[in-house]
Amino acid sequence: MVFPQLAAFTAAPGVIRLVGHRGARGVLPENTIAGFEFAMQSGVSLLELDVTATRDGVVVITHNHHLTPSMVRDGDGNWLQGSPPKVSALTYDELRPYDVGGLDSRSAYGMRFPDQGFLEQTRIPRLSELLTLLQQDQNQGVHLLLEIKSDPDLMADSAARNTLVQAVVAEVRAAEVQNRTVLHSFDWDLLADCQRLAPEMPASFLTQMPENDDDIGEDSSKAVNPVEGFTALELPDKVAAAGGQFWCPYFLDITAESLARARELGLITVVWTANEPADISRMIELGVDAICTDYPGRVQHLLRRNGLHWQLAPTVA
Repeated sequence: MVFPQLAAFTAAPGVIRLVGHRGARGVLPENTIAGFEFAMQSGVSLLELDVTATRDGVVVITHNHHLTPSMVRDGDGNWLQGSPPKVSALTYDELRPYDVGGLDSRSAYGMRFPDQGFLEQTRIPRLSELLTLLQQDQNQGVHLLLEIKSDPDLMADSAARNTLVQAVVAEVRAAEVQNRTVLHSFDWDLLADCQRLAPEMPASFLTQMPENDDDIGEDSSKAVNPVEGFTALELPDKVAAAGGQFWCPYFLDITAESLARARELGLITVVWTANEPADISRMIELGVDAICTDYPGRVQHLLRRNGLHWQLAPTVA
């Protein structure tokens, strides 16, 4: 099958692609409409986001399976206390009052993003809200790297997993943006479901070697990512064998050798999440296809400093 989505993520002479991670998490609250709008207004045309579903089947954009106290306030503006509720245990109407417009700067997670803006009355968005934005004329060139979150508690519940994939795919198709969407996951079995249920959308295989620490304040992917026992150099072959079009390694796991192997196999390589200038520069020197980052402006400046860009120059008629 020919996938029109691939070109937007593929490097070209003078071009390394730029993916806004959860919008632009270093600048504005993650996985929010405000964050996605900021990224797009900044010239970012590739957006990474995370989705799951509420108890009543509404697909929403959020990373962690539970509401995270360091980034979620109740309807009265207070940071959550105690055991936070699970998104999938709430209906959409129960979820809607929570405010995700800022970080608790006293928390370990909040300390990771001290420059993130603080907004009020910001809700966890439905996937359909972002897809509506993509239908606007000025956003016709925006593509999605859409991560379907895999719940470790449901690894054996094939019906629930299929229901989630079907709900996501149905919304993407209803908005007619399937030709601009890549389905993305750490859970390779879930990606097999995606390939079966949505063959028109490429599969993007996320990887992180077990020896690397989990990010503070975020759900771990290690329970669902089947890379235990592999070397980093073996990962491109494993992705290709599973029918993937994208390999998305953690930026510390990629080398010149593994990138060369990915290229031999015809894989597009998107690294996540490079934020520090030295790490971004190393990814540029390696020549990856795309850099996923919380700080799009940092990547833009470093690309330009190296005589590169993140988008192809427009053709002149």
